[in-house]
Amino acid sequence: MSDLNTNESMIELYLFETSQLMEQLEQLVIYSERNSTYSKNDINEIFRIMHTIKGSSAMMLYDDISRVAHAIEDLFYFIREEKNGNIDFDMLSNIVLDGVDFIKVELEKVKNGDTADGLANELIEKVENFLYILKQDGCSPKNEQQKSKDQNIQAKIEEKVIINLSGKNKFKAILNFEEGCEMEDFRASMVIDDLKQITEEYHTVPENIDENPDASAIIREQGFTVIFTTDNCYDEMKNFFMKTILLKSLELTQINNEIEQDNNFGKEETLKEIVIENTSNLIQQESGMKSKSKKETNKDNQVVSSQNMISVNVSKLDKLMDLIGEMVIAEAMVTQNPDLKDLQLDNFKKAARQLHKITSELQDTVMSIRMLPLASTFQKMYRVVRDMNKKLNKQVQLEVLGEETEVDKNIIEHISDPIMHLIRNSIDHGIETDDERKEKGKTESAKVTLEAKNLGGDVLILVKDNGRGLDKDKILEKAKKSGILYKNANEMTEKEIYGLILLPGFSTKESVSEFSGRGVGMDVVSKNIEAIGGSITIESTQGLGTIIILKIPLTLAIIDGMNVVVGKAQYTIPTASIKESFRAKEKDLITDPDGNEMIMVRGECYPIMRIHEIYKVKTEITNILEGIVLMIESEGKTICIFVDGLIGEQQVVVKALPKYITNIKKIKGLTGCALLGDGSISLILDVAGLIKYNC
Repeated sequence: MSDLNTNESMIELYLFETSQLMEQLEQLVIYSERNSTYSKNDINEIFRIMHTIKGSSAMMLYDDISRVAHAIEDLFYFIREEKNGNIDFDMLSNIVLDGVDFIKVELEKVKNGDTADGLANELIEKVENFLYILKQDGCSPKNEQQKSKDQNIQAKIEEKVIINLSGKNKFKAILNFEEGCEMEDFRASMVIDDLKQITEEYHTVPENIDENPDASAIIREQGFTVIFTTDNCYDEMKNFFMKTILLKSLELTQINNEIEQDNNFGKEETLKEIVIENTSNLIQQESGMKSKSKKETNKDNQVVSSQNMISVNVSKLDKLMDLIGEMVIAEAMVTQNPDLKDLQLDNFKKAARQLHKITSELQDTVMSIRMLPLASTFQKMYRVVRDMNKKLNKQVQLEVLGEETEVDKNIIEHISDPIMHLIRNSIDHGIETDDERKEKGKTESAKVTLEAKNLGGDVLILVKDNGRGLDKDKILEKAKKSGILYKNANEMTEKEIYGLILLPGFSTKESVSEFSGRGVGMDVVSKNIEAIGGSITIESTQGLGTIIILKIPLTLAIIDGMNVVVGKAQYTIPTASIKESFRAKEKDLITDPDGNEMIMVRGECYPIMRIHEIYKVKTEITNILEGIVLMIESEGKTICIFVDGLIGEQQVVVKALPKYITNIKKIKGLTGCALLGDGSISLILDVAGLIKYNC
């Protein structure tokens, strides 16, 4: 095994590419399993993936990963070649997914700086046993008659090619690479790239090396054949091919005479038989040769266009985002400098507007670079559903909607685990067994829907199921027993009752299973979502199903905020949460029997929160008629907050509260802080937290 003494950049590239291939392979297997068959393209693609992983892992000295990939590659090579229809596809999927899990665990070890020391022998033995069973089912290699037929067909194709070549000297070269060199298709492609410098007319066997998944296997068995014309002489071409790396043998034949009736190519090459029934194939090969140069041109253009996409280390994007944030702060420090107060600077204001325009465009561009679709996260859930169906003996279908919705990469990293836990909970808790559904008369198949959609500056992620729904009475009973009921049950709304399942230690599952029952999970989901400034809401109808709604921000880095002042302190409120701001009138003020302040706005009554009282800030403006009232909203609930005055709207860079503050005391209603243009600190208010604090 490697001791991680390989170049760090190579390890990062290996981890990135192999992880991508693992995700692709997992989705491919899940898709094929749902269709109860593996198509020819699926088999070729899996073979290609395992071949790539085998080679790259061997190069990086991760031998066990390479051995597992090699075993699965051999399995799919046999399936591809023999085309045996008597395959237990369920068992095949299990074996491949076991291999995926093994490689993922090993990659995680490498990522953490540990040794990839997983034991692969048991898994490899399972693959080999399955392959042995397939071979015993009557699959046999191609017989000699078929091989002879294929060779005759290929010989006829080569004859047609040579007739159509026009050039001074015609050559046929057969190259055999050293055994175990791997990536024969890539090595043949390098030969062709060099050959293009001296000729435009050539034909290869196998054809379309870059696109043909069988190319390496054909070259390994039969060698790499290329027929071409050039102005170079025999000795020059011999020297040209002898420079090929890892070349085992070369058979080079010059063909200067036209093919005669006895089909002689020269002294060493002879066609003995022509297969008439394959004339149509020969015509197709001939027409393919005529358009070869055009295809090569298109292929070159395709290579150029593919270079428009590059992979960038996330840490560099994070650094770039930090610099943009500092630029936003620096711009505010310049344009809002107190030294400029009361000065008439028309040119400066014009330049400041231009600076703001460029900064905003730069910020939007960087933000768009960091935005990724949720597709990769959502696709992983198919595996979760598949595994749970098998272990719980349920038939649950997963429906995915809105997977093209984009959010910041850092957000995706925080929501992957919560979504997975919600999916598991829906299947384990929510979906009934097949017998239960029949008893209830449910004809619709069990289904979990995972949906994402944009909502202003936020993204909504919905996890819906058509199962048994939540039982309010059972939830209240469990909450009372656990001592986590924080108010009278009769005064609680439906959403508040459902919200009890998000509290630590809550579980209505009577027995502990592999997936649930320990009272952990949902509170972790809630904390993870709240940590990124999101919220979670639960809706349910008993007997029909449950909907869990995650509301998350598009990004964590920069927000549009309204700066307000209370005494000498400044606060920032996200503008997306502000419905309106106004000065209160004495006739609209109300005090309820408990002494709580309320205000009437267009016939609706809202509670008032005084910011200076909540955070113990000294201020001379305590009369509500002298300050400003802002109406804020979150999760369908609305309250009014009282501040001294408004400073203005501004984009602010969100910074986490210092740890020495959060470690000492958890301050309610604050989500972070921001540095303003004049160098002062503004605390960012958590609207959802304030509303929860008031209620």
